[in-house]
Amino acid sequence: MTVVLVPHPRAADALADLPNLRPLVYDPAKPLPAGAEEAEVLVPPFLATGRVVELAEQLPNLKLVQLLTAGAEAWIGKLRDGVLLSDGKGAHGGATAEWVVAVLLAVYRELPGFVQAQERGEWTQHITDELGGKRVLIVGAGDVAENLVRRLEPFEVTITLVGRRQREGVHGIDEVHDLLPQHDVCVVIVPLTDETRGLVDKDFLAAMPDGAVLVNGARGPVADTDALLAELRSGRLRAALDVTDPEPLPAGHPLWEAPGLLLTPHVGGSVPAAMSRAFRVMREQLGYFARGEEPPNVVRNGY
Repeated sequence: MTVVLVPHPRAADALADLPNLRPLVYDPAKPLPAGAEEAEVLVPPFLATGRVVELAEQLPNLKLVQLLTAGAEAWIGKLRDGVLLSDGKGAHGGATAEWVVAVLLAVYRELPGFVQAQERGEWTQHITDELGGKRVLIVGAGDVAENLVRRLEPFEVTITLVGRRQREGVHGIDEVHDLLPQHDVCVVIVPLTDETRGLVDKDFLAAMPDGAVLVNGARGPVADTDALLAELRSGRLRAALDVTDPEPLPAGHPLWEAPGLLLTPHVGGSVPAAMSRAFRVMREQLGYFARGEEPPNVVRNGY
């Protein structure tokens, strides 16, 4: 019987009827419960801290870390050889894609400005832009991208996908600087890796056409904050960010007052059904493990 350490009773309930698995609930803030030393699988909390990463070192039989999040950057390179890392792909893509559509509509229809006018009691009727007909470049071709394509298609936009490598229907990342000038919107939804850290740098932003919109739903360090601030202050580009570098964004940081920026506090996947979906994906992945198979979501350092 394989012992699986889970951070919540609901996670244990999700695994209760899977054969060959014995879920054991633990509290990251307390000593591990009796029997934890036998665990072959560790399921960290949704937002794992360094303390939880260190727990992996205390589990001599550990074979798999199954995440509840799509982002795996806190774990990559932290596990000993032979321990697999599987992410929560499939749990949060729909909600994150919905956030992207929401902020694009808000930017083009100038909703933040109308909210501010409402607070001032001013009737500021004027023509706005629209999302319809825009050319959208999506950098990252995984689960979020698949969900985003389905949600954007009704707006009759033109969509181009970019992935780590070229394949049918997807351009390679080496083409991104040539593609940027041809698009009104660039949505970045890649994992944070050594390859993607600083991907959206000064040259990347300079390749975007005047008036273009950058959307970062990935991780803050994927974009160069200083380079982005320079473009926003010039008025040449606009942006919507759900993630920042640093994060949380401290009081007084210049991003708070950057012109042309719509900022949300890392809430793209924060919806009521998020944990239920995460536990569903966890159950699916551990079902493979219980059968002696490698989970499909094992991290391969790609996007």
